[in-house]
Amino acid sequence: MDHSRAHVLICAGTGCVSSGSKKVEAALSAELAKRGLEKEIKVIETGCHGFCEMGPVVIVYPEGVFYCRVQDTDVPELVESHLYKGRIVDRLLYKEPVSHEKIPNYNDITFYKKQMRKVLANCGHINPESIEDYIAVGGYEALGKALSEMTSEQVISELKKSGLRGRGGGGFPTGSKWEFTRNAPGEKKYVVCNADEGDPGAFMDRSVLEGDPHRIIEGMAICGYAIGADEGYVYVRAEYPLAIKRLRIAIKQAEQMGLLGDDIFGSGFSFRLKIKEGAGAFVCGEETALLASIEGKRGMPRPRPPFPAVSGLWGKPTNINNVETFGNVPQIITEGAEWYASIGTERSKGTKVFALTGRINNTGLAEVPMGISMREIIFDIGGGIPEGKKFKAVQIGGPSGGCLPEDLLDLPVDYDSLIQAGAMMGSGGLVVMDETTCMVDVAKFFLNFTQSESCGKCTPCREGTKRMLEVLTRITDGEGRPDDIELLEAMAKNIKTTALCGLGQTAPNPVLSTLRYFRHEYEAHIHDKRCPAGACTKLSGFSVTELCKGCSLCKKACPVQAISGEIKGRHVIDPEKCIKCGACVTKCPFKAIIKG
Repeated sequence: MDHSRAHVLICAGTGCVSSGSKKVEAALSAELAKRGLEKEIKVIETGCHGFCEMGPVVIVYPEGVFYCRVQDTDVPELVESHLYKGRIVDRLLYKEPVSHEKIPNYNDITFYKKQMRKVLANCGHINPESIEDYIAVGGYEALGKALSEMTSEQVISELKKSGLRGRGGGGFPTGSKWEFTRNAPGEKKYVVCNADEGDPGAFMDRSVLEGDPHRIIEGMAICGYAIGADEGYVYVRAEYPLAIKRLRIAIKQAEQMGLLGDDIFGSGFSFRLKIKEGAGAFVCGEETALLASIEGKRGMPRPRPPFPAVSGLWGKPTNINNVETFGNVPQIITEGAEWYASIGTERSKGTKVFALTGRINNTGLAEVPMGISMREIIFDIGGGIPEGKKFKAVQIGGPSGGCLPEDLLDLPVDYDSLIQAGAMMGSGGLVVMDETTCMVDVAKFFLNFTQSESCGKCTPCREGTKRMLEVLTRITDGEGRPDDIELLEAMAKNIKTTALCGLGQTAPNPVLSTLRYFRHEYEAHIHDKRCPAGACTKLSGFSVTELCKGCSLCKKACPVQAISGEIKGRHVIDPEKCIKCGACVTKCPFKAIIKG
């Protein structure tokens, strides 16, 4: 029995570890031992709390006090003031970006208030390397219920009634996919978890695997029972070493407790899991390329049909879902389909996890009910745009998604609304951009990513994305041609209709969406030889305004002597010499140098 008077939860997800949480934990353990408090106060390593911008995160219970950006040097004061004397350390509290109010309690922070943490419920609150912690919060009850009280048909029926759709991007009904695999002929079947999270700015799957790996194991085991599979694979990219480590620990613990292996709960059902480490190819997020990679082949898509549900891994019926999809399964079985279907919209049930990145105050993970508006996610949960800048666009769905403008901030976030607007849910990457962002450059960035990640198997994707990238580069270099916009649209539509796999078919989406909503920026680049955002260096220069005081710091900082002027006199930048490095802007104390 735990007789501790306080629990100190320290985030040990990748984000917080990279900013020093391991040092904080070591310092805390040492300080508690020094004061003889190690038996009174329990230190617990957890997964990601989601508020990555504020890491390392430390939460003290039972009070629920949320401390952010804690360093090892802060530990003596934290122990002395809070854990010994019961006084909150004010300077380590979270401060709201707009009101600047300091919020002591975890539940009162705006970032968490509008969230509905279901898949992320345990992340940041249990030790991911302890199966006992998972069981203590109801872990493996769903598996027990499925094996002892439900037939495989009933499990699938419950999934179908819940309305759960795949969270990997396509949004295909999960229950129907499971049913197709169960009904496919053949005795040997497989369950595969797609954790090959490759979208720029996306880290949802990584955080779930790091913070709550047993939830995914349980979801996959329930799937195995439902479709008649005795074996499963978790395909994780090798760039996620902490996720892989914790998943291995979790699998071993589940095997030792008889929750994986032979005759689970005495039901006669057997299920085993293996981990396959991917080499980081973005195309392996596509299900047929992923299966080829597990088989030891080069990860390249193949034509469908046959679909994996009929002929997948080694030609056997295979069900593939991503991490978040499997993460929803246990709660649907324990709480019931009606409970789950009550969350979200008519055609998009449940919650969705988003990774908030880019020009936003509160970067991190947010789990929200389907149907919430983009405005609520960005301005309420995300805390708005930093430095008083104006919101310009949000890229949703990663390289396969689209950019949505300010006019669509009140758009409900669900599968159908996003597709109608020219974007898609994707796996949940959400990149926010402000007025300093060039939308042509954004389209070029994402297309450069998909072009370099193309497997090269089909001509439309291999050659088409390369030609599109050449046109975009030409435009951002100030060499755009009058017919470039029409050329981009024609190539994009051809690629969408002829590429072999879903990744190739959606590669032009960022270009098409920016053309749809920000066409004027393309026209300015092509016709006026001007970048409205001042972001394209070959179309933008620097100039000195009347705010210049003649301090000459900019002149000294310029590496090519492009700035001239006398002390206490207004300086001038020679556009012919200027290499647009921005050193002068950084050095100017009066903000007298502008770009554009």
